[in-house]
Amino acid sequence: MQLFYAPDLTPPRHTLGEEESKHCIRVLRLGEGDSLHITDGRGNLFYCRIETADPRRCTVRVERVERAWEKLPYRLVMAVAPTKNADRFEWFLEKATEVGVSEIIPLESEHSERRTFKPERGDKVITAALKQSLKAYRPVLHPLTPLREAAAMPFEGRKLIAHCDAARSATGKEHLARTLQPGEAALVLIGPEGDFSPAEIDFALAHGFEEITLGPQRLRTETAAVAATVMVSVLNQP
Repeated sequence: MQLFYAPDLTPPRHTLGEEESKHCIRVLRLGEGDSLHITDGRGNLFYCRIETADPRRCTVRVERVERAWEKLPYRLVMAVAPTKNADRFEWFLEKATEVGVSEIIPLESEHSERRTFKPERGDKVITAALKQSLKAYRPVLHPLTPLREAAAMPFEGRKLIAHCDAARSATGKEHLARTLQPGEAALVLIGPEGDFSPAEIDFALAHGFEEITLGPQRLRTETAAVAATVMVSVLNQP
């Protein structure tokens, strides 16, 4: 199945943008009468047929719509500090989209080595991963958000923070794969290369976050973020 992305699609007819039209007609060599699939990123999968095979303005007709296509049985919000190397954070965006994530919040924390984030580039990475992995739900990418703002925002579900500092609670840190239950919504905080500061950890705990571990290995920021995303996905497998 070839999947195209058109957030503004409104049946019964739609004209793809120039980039998508070129890919459809010149790269894939599709022509009039050929079928293709389009998603708006909001869970709708459109079954379409090409009416005008123009490599600049390819027009399609929607023949059928499938709603809530392969909707995730859970809500996962990953709040992750962008890495000093932008490519590594983009790798996380790609893999999280492929595995399954609802929202991504780039975090700015005290130890952040990168304090700027270009959402335009991140959006392109997510869109490409959405199409490649055949997803109908596009993750929401938030702007760069200070840690304290992200930790204080309302959230209906489990709020979890992974960090390398000593555990604050007498029982220690719970492993993510053992504490989260299938179907539970989760907001997971992953810090920068230098980890969260003690003050940030205490702030998060004071706002209802639970301390977690991802295992005994010391992981890079982007590796930890992908590992957490995969763990939540596996927990929710039927």
